[in-house]
Amino acid sequence: MAYPLTRQLWRPVVLALAVLAPGLAQAAESSAVTSPRVTATLLSSRDAVAPGERFQVALVQKIAPGWHTYWANPGDSGEPTRIAWTLSQGATASEIQWPAPKAIPVEPLVNFGFEGTVLLPVEITVPAEAKIGERLTLQAAATWLVCEKICIPEEGTLTLDLPVASAAVADAAAESRIEGTRARLPAPAGFRGRLAAEGEALALMLPGLPAAATDLRFFPLSDTLIDHAAAQDMRRAGDAAALRLARSSAFKIAGGEIAGVLTYRESGLSRALSVTADVDPVLVGAAAAPATPPATVSIPLPAEGADLTLWAALLFAFAGGLILNLMPCVLPVLFIKALGFAQLAQASRSQVREQGLLFLAGVLVTFMALATLVIALGALGTSVGWGFQLQSPPLVIALAVVMTLIGLNLLGAFEIGASAAGVGHGLASRGGRLGAFMTGALAVVVATPCTAPFMGAAIGYAVTQPPLLGLSVFLSLALGFALPVVALSFAPGLLRLLPKPGRWMLVLKQAFAFPMFATAIWLIWVASVQAGPGGVLAALVAVLAAGFVVWLVGVTRGSGFGRLASSLAAVLVACGAGWFVVQSAVPEATQARAGDTQVWTPERVVALQAEGRPVFVNFTAAWCITCLANERVALSRQEVKDAFAELKVVYLKADWTNRNSQIAMALAEQGRAGVPLYLFYPGSKGAQPEILPQLLTPDMVVTAARRAAGKEVRTAAR
Repeated sequence: MAYPLTRQLWRPVVLALAVLAPGLAQAAESSAVTSPRVTATLLSSRDAVAPGERFQVALVQKIAPGWHTYWANPGDSGEPTRIAWTLSQGATASEIQWPAPKAIPVEPLVNFGFEGTVLLPVEITVPAEAKIGERLTLQAAATWLVCEKICIPEEGTLTLDLPVASAAVADAAAESRIEGTRARLPAPAGFRGRLAAEGEALALMLPGLPAAATDLRFFPLSDTLIDHAAAQDMRRAGDAAALRLARSSAFKIAGGEIAGVLTYRESGLSRALSVTADVDPVLVGAAAAPATPPATVSIPLPAEGADLTLWAALLFAFAGGLILNLMPCVLPVLFIKALGFAQLAQASRSQVREQGLLFLAGVLVTFMALATLVIALGALGTSVGWGFQLQSPPLVIALAVVMTLIGLNLLGAFEIGASAAGVGHGLASRGGRLGAFMTGALAVVVATPCTAPFMGAAIGYAVTQPPLLGLSVFLSLALGFALPVVALSFAPGLLRLLPKPGRWMLVLKQAFAFPMFATAIWLIWVASVQAGPGGVLAALVAVLAAGFVVWLVGVTRGSGFGRLASSLAAVLVACGAGWFVVQSAVPEATQARAGDTQVWTPERVVALQAEGRPVFVNFTAAWCITCLANERVALSRQEVKDAFAELKVVYLKADWTNRNSQIAMALAEQGRAGVPLYLFYPGSKGAQPEILPQLLTPDMVVTAARRAAGKEVRTAAR
């Protein structure tokens, strides 16, 4: 009989040793995963567990001041904390028991999340067949997004290894902390609310809410129900309270009820209720959300153009159009303008103003025509964007021919009167007016390969708006683009700064031919990228045919049969060359010309992030001068290559030289309608990218690479 008594006496001793002895047991809190923003641990309410019992653990996040992590519905941006469990066989873990969140304003957004220290409890079930003396392993692979003005995805694996004993041993301190948190979890409301339409808004009726409740705020679990940043006004009708909620712009309701957390104050104390509300059938019929709404994460980075208003888009467009005059791809147009200024200096003030207004008209008409085409094709489901016309090899070749002819004309190889570029004689003639108009049109066409700062965000906004709003943004862009020339035509004082007419004009005119030839060479190179050797052959044949036609027309001036025959021959040659170009300049099927980079696909980005690799994506096109300039001055620099190698960054290239609907969709997802676009994805599964500016420097790229690799934190500007 002594044996059972002895065993009974020794059991607590053995258990205490098992719990306390180093190597035999671990403390009730795991080792910490730390960053400058969050210190995370896994806290257990048990030092030892019993077979079949349920107990609580909690993911503890100690969040640095100014930063926050996210609730189940993160609000306007962000991503909730997630835990993937690896447990001993037979053990199970519940979902996170979410505490009531706070509404955290990040102007102009509102996020739902946590600041300071937060415990996220999870219930663990020990398998009933667990044997005494075994160990219960809890491994939590946690991921969370921590944000201030910027967001940093973080992750960590937290492990607890608890002994299995015949009776559970609680960790009093840990249990107190966890149970304290659980005591403050949103309590069941004890009543059902009702959600109904109230005009364009929603009304959430709360019939059982205490009469003394104030400072109400409803946090829906669905991210497609309400405008998270909008005010929630309470009113009372008898004993019932109701909240007026603004609908989400992506309003959807999955079924006949909604759920969320209601916070309020009562007698000076903070309260939280878990509320379920029946939905008015009219609202259910409005839209059906997927059973599990996809997580929508938009990082509140200070990215250019994020969440533009119409007025901001108009301002961005005007500034972008103005700066576009300074971009390298518009250099030939600047030469044309400069030549026009010299000619304008000889004319009367009224004629000068007329030329300026005609230039403005050419710019406006061409911009509006392109914008209308982009918007119309977009409405028909065709993915196009800024500069889309240069995705057509025949059009690129046609532009190369035009540039070549303008160059030859400037050298005096032939005279075509008032040409399309406006370089003819006699500003007061009818042809001169047409020339001024066409100069504006041509300036827009050759400017389309470029994107200036502010333009990308403005155009991205424009193509997502109703047609009239979209056109207004393009109109603002056109006005900014035409402003320097128009201002000069209305400022005689500036014109007087030009030298007096003389031989210098002829020399300058001839000198301007060479930028035209350089542009033609570049366009032929673009055709070679698009259509391979066939594109180059087609371009050269087109240039030859154009030269022959011009020569033929020039040598058969006059009237009679000779003129008619030469004209007919010119038409036949032009048509034959056009047919050859269309047949030969066929876009190649392959889009990859990434060199030592890899070809972009969305799936490739996901796979690389899952491997923990930072990913840099360059959305580019051969006809995009801004893209090429960035590659030369930043992306191809040795310090950038060294940084990418050191940080194991994978460089993906999305080549939009030829039309590609997948790339167009990816641009649209980032609010852009054209290239360049540079994205840096952190090496964390599902982490959202940082958008880099459109004009890069090596330091800018290296710094972004270090951020993506988690080596550096950007300090937000306040």
